[in-house]
Amino acid sequence: MKLITKNTQGQLVKSIDASNKIFGAKWNPTLVHQVMVGQLANKRQGTASTKTRAEVAGGGAKPFRQKGTGRARAGSSRSPIWRGGGVTFGPKPRSYRKNTPHKMKVNSLISALSQKVRDKELLVIEIPEGLDKTGPISKYIESMGVTRPTLLVLDGCNETVLRSMRNIPRVNLIPSNLLNTLEVIRHSSILMTVQSVRNIESIWDKNENTEEAQ
Repeated sequence: MKLITKNTQGQLVKSIDASNKIFGAKWNPTLVHQVMVGQLANKRQGTASTKTRAEVAGGGAKPFRQKGTGRARAGSSRSPIWRGGGVTFGPKPRSYRKNTPHKMKVNSLISALSQKVRDKELLVIEIPEGLDKTGPISKYIESMGVTRPTLLVLDGCNETVLRSMRNIPRVNLIPSNLLNTLEVIRHSSILMTVQSVRNIESIWDKNENTEEAQ
């Protein structure tokens, strides 16, 4: 498997060898969707809460007599059909957490990365020395011909470069060990350093259940 590397002018410089197990796996949309649903569910706080008629303050006295008013009978002013009353079947604090097996997460991430490679939305970059300002770095990213939002996987870069890149709009940074399916899918383009590619291979190339694309 070959990954494309471009220079500051956006021209193809060379290609690097990469693991076919990581960057050449089959596309598995069902697995990717299932893992993404789990990730999004785990982000939910589950703190929404409403009060039932038993929890709303007041309403202890009968609002008016049972008969003779011409109105429908009412026993409490905190009934759900009254203004200021309780909520029927409203949300209560709960956990939305879904437990996804580790192998599913790994295979889903590998599948998503491989699809990005096939769609030519994943590029390998080499940050030139002296490129440590937000403006020049932003122009450098634009020269790659990528569309935003862009995900930068920048292992091996110095702290000055990282500080400069985090100010660019619609460009997000993430270390290779925290890469996940949701971040890969939600970004239109992915830029990785060579060190990031090697780190990803060292972390996930041990997975034996990955199916290579034919």
